[in-house]
Amino acid sequence: MSKSERPVLTPGPEHPIIVSDHEIDVTISARGELLAADAKALELKEHVYAPVLYVGRKALDSTQLERSEHTSWCPYKGEANYFHLLLENGERLENAVWTYEEPFQAVALIKDRLGFYPDRVAVERV
Repeated sequence: MSKSERPVLTPGPEHPIIVSDHEIDVTISARGELLAADAKALELKEHVYAPVLYVGRKALDSTQLERSEHTSWCPYKGEANYFHLLLENGERLENAVWTYEEPFQAVALIKDRLGFYPDRVAVERV
């Protein structure tokens, strides 16, 4: 499917999306390794899905992220780009992190923030 053929939908009563307008203090860890002790996140609540804490990209050292070629499409948020997460012990968590670099207007607050798969990375409120 070409980019021009991808569906684009607007959040509404049948599929609500709410992004908090205030930052939450969080920690980020993976496999017992503390990655960030004082990160800031915005919470996105989407329809029936579990809330996602989107962390400011500066919370992680750029050497911890390796851009992946993987992408995905959300008709409500846009195209997601992915990163592999590199741990100090040399472990590489494939496509564990995603970001919306050009999100749709309805979710513009998550632009350039990082989302993490909870089965691989823990983002916890402080």
